[in-house]
Amino acid sequence: MGILFMIINGALMTGVAVMVRQVAEDLHPFQIAFFRNFFGVIILLPLLLRYGLEPLKTNDMRFMATRGIFNAAAMLSYFMALTMLPLAEISALSFTAPLFVALLATIFLKERMGPRRIVSLIVGFSGVLIILRPGVDIIQIGALYAIFSAISWGTAVVLIKHLSRTNSSLTITLYGLSFLTIFTFPPALFVWQWPTGEQFMWLLAIAVAGNIGQLLLTQSLKIADASLVMPFDFTKLIWASIFGFLIFWEIPTIWALVGGAIIFTSSTYITYREAQLAKCPSL
Repeated sequence: MGILFMIINGALMTGVAVMVRQVAEDLHPFQIAFFRNFFGVIILLPLLLRYGLEPLKTNDMRFMATRGIFNAAAMLSYFMALTMLPLAEISALSFTAPLFVALLATIFLKERMGPRRIVSLIVGFSGVLIILRPGVDIIQIGALYAIFSAISWGTAVVLIKHLSRTNSSLTITLYGLSFLTIFTFPPALFVWQWPTGEQFMWLLAIAVAGNIGQLLLTQSLKIADASLVMPFDFTKLIWASIFGFLIFWEIPTIWALVGGAIIFTSSTYITYREAQLAKCPSL
């Protein structure tokens, strides 16, 4: 079931990207990001009715807010990239997030940087060069947004790792969406226009699909080893290629597919290696 949940998560998150691009034809991506988070919080409110105020108790409010800042930066830049790049290329570049997590965790969480991790990082980032081909093609601003999003999300994940030591997943999720709503509201104000009834329905669908996708990802990692299910995260690139072609008539370049495969393989190996080290630190 863990593998199935991961595959469905890939389809749902790619579907969210498609909906964001469609809605972005009339609404600014910053406004879409705000409503995705605002509706996401509303969807989770029934959990407070069930568990009370207990999930809101934390001694790490400063880290919660900092995580929210980086998470907001990641989402805003990702939504901007969706309006500028083919879906397959964005999907491929998003696979760099685990590479940045591994790098930043070594710096800030003092995790060990062994030779295997170093080689994996070098191989992974070479995949980025294959996609961007600097010196051959002009690097598009959308690609820079996508990479900045991956860096920001990687930083947020490192903060989540720190927070998970003393906070429950529900607490982290609730504060994550709450701060995301707060931090994405000011950028949305600068481009504000009231959505139509139809647009509100699309925005709600984005929030629902996003929340379900996150739930499936969490459940997948809960019931199965990350080393087993993470390889199936590669289906996001497959879904992006399919949806991109069928909906937007985009044909993924060989560079995006090859580079994405290299990045993903490197990221998956790092995930597998970390899982092995967690079980046996002496490896």
